[in-house]
Amino acid sequence: MRRPRQYPTMVDDDRADDDPTERVPSLDAMESWSDVSRHVLNSYVEANRAIMAGLGLERPTGPDERITAPIAELSYVTAGWSFERSADSRAALGVGDYVRFSKPVHDGDVHAFAQASGDTNRLHLDDGFAATTRFGGRIAHGTLVSGLISAALARLPGLTIYLSQNVEYRGPVEIGETVTAECEIVEDLGDDQYRLTTAVESDEGETVIDGEAVVLIDELPDD
Repeated sequence: MRRPRQYPTMVDDDRADDDPTERVPSLDAMESWSDVSRHVLNSYVEANRAIMAGLGLERPTGPDERITAPIAELSYVTAGWSFERSADSRAALGVGDYVRFSKPVHDGDVHAFAQASGDTNRLHLDDGFAATTRFGGRIAHGTLVSGLISAALARLPGLTIYLSQNVEYRGPVEIGETVTAECEIVEDLGDDQYRLTTAVESDEGETVIDGEAVVLIDELPDD
C-alpha cells in the first residue's frame, strides 16, 4: 500500500492569547550567548593559527617571531637560534675558519618539513607507531637535521652557494632537542671555492651527522 506523504504541522503564531515577549530572548540570555559565541570563535581561530603555523603556512608568532638579522647574509632570525663565525669578511676567509649554528628542533619544524617535503613517514609523525620502533619514540627527519648544515653555511661571510654535500647519519635526533651544525674550511680550492668538513652535534655533544661540502662564496650584491 502506498504510504501517504507526511507534511509538517503548521502552527498559527497569530493567536491572540500569545504573549509576544515570551518568544523574545531576554537581554541576559543574548549577552550570555554572545559571550559563548566569542569564546568558541576565538578557540577556533587560535587552533587554526596553531595548525597553520605547524604546517609552515602562516608566519609564526610568539617565541618564533621573526627578528631582524644581525648580519647582511640573512633575511631574519628567530629567538632560540644562535651562531658564531671566525671571520666577518669574505676577503679574510681561509683554511681553519669556521661557522657554528644552533637551534632546537621543534615538533612544528617536523610537521612543517613533512608537509613541505612530502615525507610523512610515521616514524616522525605518529607517537604510537614510533613507540614500537627501535627508537622508542618519534625522531626528526634526517634531512631536516642535515639542513642545519646549510643554515650554518649561509652564515659564512658572503653569498654561499652549495656545490656538493655528502653526509653520514650516525644517530637520531629527538623532537625538542637542540642541535648544533659546525662547518670548517679545510681547503681553499681557488676561484672562491672551498671544501669544508660539516657535522651536526646533539645537545649532549654526540655527532649525529658527519660529512663534507664544497661551496662557492660570491660577494654579496649591493642592496
